[in-house]
Amino acid sequence: MIISVNHLTKYYEVHQKEPGFSGSLKSLFHRKYYDAKAVDDISFEIEEGELVGFIGPNGAGKTTTLKCLTGLLFPTGGKVSVLGYTPFERKHPYLKQISLVMGQKNQLWWDLPAIDSFLLNKEIYEIPDDTYKKTIDELSSLLDVEDILQVQVRKLSLGQRMKCELIAALIHNPKILFLDEPTIGLDVIMQQKLREFIKTYNEKYNATIILTSHYMKDVEELCKRIIIIDHGKILYDGKLESIVKKYAKSKTITAVFEKPVALEKVKILGELVSFDPRKAIFSVPRNKSNVIASKLLENFPVEDINIEEPNIEEIIRDVFSNKASSV
Repeated sequence: MIISVNHLTKYYEVHQKEPGFSGSLKSLFHRKYYDAKAVDDISFEIEEGELVGFIGPNGAGKTTTLKCLTGLLFPTGGKVSVLGYTPFERKHPYLKQISLVMGQKNQLWWDLPAIDSFLLNKEIYEIPDDTYKKTIDELSSLLDVEDILQVQVRKLSLGQRMKCELIAALIHNPKILFLDEPTIGLDVIMQQKLREFIKTYNEKYNATIILTSHYMKDVEELCKRIIIIDHGKILYDGKLESIVKKYAKSKTITAVFEKPVALEKVKILGELVSFDPRKAIFSVPRNKSNVIASKLLENFPVEDINIEEPNIEEIIRDVFSNKASSV
């Protein structure tokens, strides 16, 4: 396993103050503290080349876990091994093989062109000139940013800046890439372009990638495996398709008819979500979707028919609402 996490915990001691001026005075002489459990005894393993979605609500422990894996935070307890190293020891051979990209943090120099930050990273990671040039040419072409590398970072759009952030993080060809909300704040088109790049990079270099995102489209398009975390505990670790089958009890069938049909004849097939004489939308049990679709095709003048899974966001909400039971 390229990443191994065993019983990882990370607690923070948090000061508790009573409200008002009197509370402030009391806190000067007698402070109350409690332990905030950011990560609470989690374990998982990730193999080389996997692209894993790490998802959960705000405050679930996602970013804290990534910071423990990259060595930015010292864990309260448990054992973490990445590439055979203990991350918080921050050994140079380890740091030269990983990279962390945080959508809300910048590593590029604000008043300098992105290319200057790339050159700085080249020296930090001791990258040979020919390797550096080849990497820059390849990444800038993949991300379509060749014409903006000489522009001051502060003059770039958010999408352009995020692309340059990715290049800065990938100059040294890391074996493991930690992506924390890489598409946050981007428009739909730019989100799609970054998803395509992440997928291409994973396949081309067999890079191991852990991705956190609040955009379920990121996870749905990129990740076959997901880890769901909430209040510092793992609720689910497995294939995305498996959790869809477990929590998606129904499918949606949309039928478009060549000519008007009668409501009385259609409604006996299943639960109607909406209906007009030329179009019907059904919500049907998963195990009966093919049967009902066949009946529609046999008994009605169907022009087009489509069977869809529920929205992945609805499924994840069901997981959180049922977190007290076993996932």
